[in-house]
Amino acid sequence: MLRGSFELIGDKSISHRAIMFSSISKGRNKISNFLMGQDCLSTISCFRKMGVDIQIDNGDVFVKGNGLYGLKKPQDILDVGNSGTTIRLIMGILAGNNFEATLIGDESIAKRPMKRVTNPLQLMGCRIEGNEDANYTPIKINGGNLKPIDYKMSVSSAQVKSALILASLYGNGMSTIEEKVKSRNHTEIMLKSFGADINVDGLKININPVDELYSQNIYVPGDISSAAFIIVGALITKGSEVVIKNVGLNETRTGILDVVKAMNGYIEVLNKRLVGGEVVGDLLVRYSPNLYATTIDKSIMPRLIDEIPAIAILATQAEGTTTIKDAKELKVKESNRIKAVVDNLRLMGAYIEELEDGMVIRGKSTLRGANIQTFKDHRIAMAFSIADLISDGNVKLDNKECVDISFPGYFELLKNLQL
Repeated sequence: MLRGSFELIGDKSISHRAIMFSSISKGRNKISNFLMGQDCLSTISCFRKMGVDIQIDNGDVFVKGNGLYGLKKPQDILDVGNSGTTIRLIMGILAGNNFEATLIGDESIAKRPMKRVTNPLQLMGCRIEGNEDANYTPIKINGGNLKPIDYKMSVSSAQVKSALILASLYGNGMSTIEEKVKSRNHTEIMLKSFGADINVDGLKININPVDELYSQNIYVPGDISSAAFIIVGALITKGSEVVIKNVGLNETRTGILDVVKAMNGYIEVLNKRLVGGEVVGDLLVRYSPNLYATTIDKSIMPRLIDEIPAIAILATQAEGTTTIKDAKELKVKESNRIKAVVDNLRLMGAYIEELEDGMVIRGKSTLRGANIQTFKDHRIAMAFSIADLISDGNVKLDNKECVDISFPGYFELLKNLQL
């Protein structure tokens, strides 16, 4: 069982953005509850290479911003490590700066498609080179002199949207970006607090260029995508009751809560409040023996895409057949998460079928121990660490260290909740 309460680590998406926007602001910024995961540290490294003074002191991060046009040409290649958020968002900033920079990442990043970002940036006048027509790293960007853009997005992606919003800060007129489905909106909320001229009207976002952004003190709420694994663990493990404190409850991210409620899981939001423009609250989660199946499709997918591996574990313990579809984006994450979840759950004895864009899971299943291939994917590793709580026999992960990308200290926390 899992019992206890804990403060949740900072949100990964917001931590990335806090560093980036602080770096191009004017003045001294303080970031509290910053996620010290490898991905976010990659973002810090990239901006330090562009001349930004970033200091870490007692868990807080202090950024002396260089101003909107004050970044320096990096003397070295910008290595984003495993971070898709870093590479895609930083491209938007580099597009507006009048120097050349080259971006690379690890073997996972080298397989992830970048044309969804590079193509619209090229339409704005940015000169970009890269493998397979600037679809794969290394990506070389020569920025400056951007035109505004009126762009309808072909994929629902907060990373693509954010890159275009950032590039639009440097355009010579108003840009309009239109989403198909509303994706996470941390960029719009935070940039507005920095003084950006940004207006959201339904699925349309209008951005006017500004002369400067101005420094902020930022508190990073807890990461609901990381909380998802503890939530599922508590729901499926007999006798569990957990309180997760300071969870970010931005409405573009709370799909996991809707799914849990639809599956008859016990989850309650306590102490709901507003912190720095973001909704934050505490989550009370209890063991729920009478879970039942649900269907997850495009109507909710952008609000829980990162939580699908955890939800798949939950579905094995629900009566009936759970269908997850319209999740093709899972194939181009750190791993092909559809295949990774299906293959590993089959090894554990689950009734699961792979779809072109998702999976079908029939519960309830008795899961057995197995040797799990994580594909160095943090969310696969965490999902199957939760499956281990209810399995007959041990679940052995081939790589536990990859979890440090998003949730350093995760396994220690899980152990402490089991005491």
